[in-house]
Amino acid sequence: MTQPPNQPPQGGFGPPPDQPSQDQPPQGGFGPPQDPPGATPVPPAQPPQAPPPPQGAPQTPPQPGYGYPQQPGPSGPYAQPGPYGQQPGPYTQPGPYGQQQAGPYGQPQQPGPYGQQPGYGYPQQPQFPGAPGTPPGGGSRNPFKGKPAVIIGAALAAVLVIGGTVWAVSGSGDDDKKKPVADKSQDAKPSATDGPINPGDGDGDGDKGTEDLNEGRQAGESKVLWYKEAPDAPGSGADAPGQWVTDKVAVKAAYKQVFAYNVGDGAQAWPALTFPQPICAVSDEKTSDDKVFVAYKEGTKNTAECNQLVQLDLNTGKKGWTKEVAAGELFDSMLNVGLSVSGDTLVVGRGQSGTAYDVKSGDKLWDKKRYEPTCFPAAFTGGPKILAVSSCGAGGDNEHDEVQELDPATGKAKWTKKIPKGWRVERTYSVDPVVLYLTNEDKKQWNVTTLKSDGSTRSQVDVDESFAPECGWAILSRDLQGCAGVAADTNTLYLPTEAKSGANEVVAISLETGKEKWRTKSPADESMMPMKMDGTNLIAYVQPSYDSGGQIVSIPTGGGSHTPKKLLQNPQGTADIENGFFSKAIDYVDGRFYLSTTRLTGNDDSKEKLMLAYGK
Repeated sequence: MTQPPNQPPQGGFGPPPDQPSQDQPPQGGFGPPQDPPGATPVPPAQPPQAPPPPQGAPQTPPQPGYGYPQQPGPSGPYAQPGPYGQQPGPYTQPGPYGQQQAGPYGQPQQPGPYGQQPGYGYPQQPQFPGAPGTPPGGGSRNPFKGKPAVIIGAALAAVLVIGGTVWAVSGSGDDDKKKPVADKSQDAKPSATDGPINPGDGDGDGDKGTEDLNEGRQAGESKVLWYKEAPDAPGSGADAPGQWVTDKVAVKAAYKQVFAYNVGDGAQAWPALTFPQPICAVSDEKTSDDKVFVAYKEGTKNTAECNQLVQLDLNTGKKGWTKEVAAGELFDSMLNVGLSVSGDTLVVGRGQSGTAYDVKSGDKLWDKKRYEPTCFPAAFTGGPKILAVSSCGAGGDNEHDEVQELDPATGKAKWTKKIPKGWRVERTYSVDPVVLYLTNEDKKQWNVTTLKSDGSTRSQVDVDESFAPECGWAILSRDLQGCAGVAADTNTLYLPTEAKSGANEVVAISLETGKEKWRTKSPADESMMPMKMDGTNLIAYVQPSYDSGGQIVSIPTGGGSHTPKKLLQNPQGTADIENGFFSKAIDYVDGRFYLSTTRLTGNDDSKEKLMLAYGK
């Protein structure tokens, strides 16, 4: 039965390239080259036959949050997206040409400094080829082997929509000269006094008789600058989303509260803010003047909407404007929303529509609603660009995804990229330049495609490797920016390989050709994961082991050697604590390394960890 055209999409994709919709010309940007009439089409390369997904696997892939539209399990809490949060599922495969196995981070979380803490109890959900990450505690391997079929034909093309006019644009690999935005990390020399570390309880009050976490610190090891334990959470668990660092404070949300600590010594920077109901969404990005946005639920029921929006000054803890987010389209869900900041614009995504506000005044700027007329905006990104991914033509022959760059001031599309039938945009590995990670449910294949500044295709990743960036659970139908362990600059994408045994590698991939440029091996037997760019250097995190602390390293990306240079070597004495942050957010700013949990289990046996800071 065909779905009425005014109904929201239920998933799926659009027509093959040779079946254009009534609203758009034939699309050449994806799919194999077109065969002449009457010719026998050459089938694309297929992976070897393998057993189907486990019985009961969902029919749409689980999703990451800047990384999947993952569907939460039928019960249990959801790990927040963010650096190194685990994504469950047995299918893991790198972007478009090789299989990606389960990620390296399956350590159980431990409460307090040392005691072991149980995991979250996520049901094991299958992931689609290319879906990075692994479930807490591990997960089955992806049964699909080999290179997925290339989905973009020889004549790379795209649809560009400007001022309501549709143009066909063929690509030749021209550079996008605009340099991507990246956080600048200065290798400053923070200091901390030796002696006992007061863990506190989130409010900054700790036991003065606590153990000295710097005791036995070896020469060359970093110091524990401060360590904080988490506030109590309900037995069912609670979210602890967000981690923001300025030159003054490190700020963390947990359950119903937001805490702020001085970056150097962990002293309470301002009194903890307590909201009347649980925090249900935060903006990962902050504004240019260090403001962020927090949403909390309107009531206590499970059906309470996530519609109470507050602006928060990170440096002072003062609340700015507040807003009750209005309901969106008929089938929108306000149980969870997505908050994305780009310049002076905040976009609140509801799953099938979005509303933008001025970050300074809170005034409404625009709505992004259904268009064309069966395209429903499913997810948005923030940061250097606002991207919208829409699901179009559900239930019909024109079922497909579309990606648009939106003008932050007006919400109008600068360009529109139509994705071929059967392919779903799961994550954005990068927003500027645009790097998309796509999956094909039917073929159990993946693809990583880079776009030019006009939305036309620039390249596809063509590296036969098992990549393993980390991508967390998504509560929204799609959470585009939920992948960590991946970074990009103007011309290069950096992805970690799977560590099957011992050290892994970081691979640099040309965004012009999709080919490998170089690779470098982790300096330890643990996995090395890209974090972000610092000028021309790549900052990466080397995971701790049971008997060794983690490392922060800098990798030169220009000509010459790409050997990692150690910036911090975290102490062996706190490896258990560092290793016990099961679902975590990380950052390296001004020579300090910050690590925090993104999920509280509600364990009452002992205090849970909240945040940890290292420095020299």
